[in-house]
Amino acid sequence: METVTVRRVIAAPITDVFEWCATTTNYTRSPFVLKARLARPGADAPYGVGAVRLHTWLIGWFRERVTAYNPPYDFAYDVDRSYPPARHELGRMTFAEVPGGTLVTWTTTFGLPVPGGTRLARHFAKPVIARVFADILTAADRSLATGTART
Repeated sequence: METVTVRRVIAAPITDVFEWCATTTNYTRSPFVLKARLARPGADAPYGVGAVRLHTWLIGWFRERVTAYNPPYDFAYDVDRSYPPARHELGRMTFAEVPGGTLVTWTTTFGLPVPGGTRLARHFAKPVIARVFADILTAADRSLATGTART
């Protein structure tokens, strides 16, 4: 299993950053995310616990289920299904107020269940996932700084 962690300070209030990041359709502001939609709303909030989010990236398709939702501090998700197939143990975003805005920490732990999967995950998938996460957070920063956030 490999773990990817990306951190970024976004120059916006914690509640705005949390809302932007929890709303999966915003991810399409990154050129690496082709489609993103809410397939099933959560129990207490659209993107809350039980919500099902669908993402199509340049590298694959992911069906995620939100497992924890604690606005504006964190949410977690599991990847139930993906193509190409992958094992997933953790997806989590945390948010903390810091000077200059909100520190976002995005972590995922995954494995590729194919021959050579560990090597493939470490040398290809891990840097690609880190790049996509960083690009989504850059899009959040730009969107929230210009007031063009859509949630």
